[in-house]
Amino acid sequence: MESNELKKWDVVDHLRTDEEMAAYFDACLEEDPGDGSLVRAALGDIARAKGMTALARDTGLTREGLYKALSANGNPEFSTVMKVIKAMGLQLHATCGE
Repeated sequence: MESNELKKWDVVDHLRTDEEMAAYFDACLEEDPGDGSLVRAALGDIARAKGMTALARDTGLTREGLYKALSANGNPEFSTVMKVIKAMGLQLHATCGE
């Protein structure tokens, strides 16, 4: 019998382009349950895909601080979220829902 080795799936392996990252972030904004947990997770995933060290440099925050703020238990200030979004080259847009 052949043995298959399973690898843990990680969205970071599939976020290769800026367009993929923006589409992922947009989907997480739409699906967030209202507590910011999905948005925080998406920012953390995109940060890992882009490189946490570079993001820390670009935001003026520490790598450790970013990992903590964007973790499942993180509770970052809105200013931190905006610094991260801007440093990643992402934008937030408002539209009216139906």
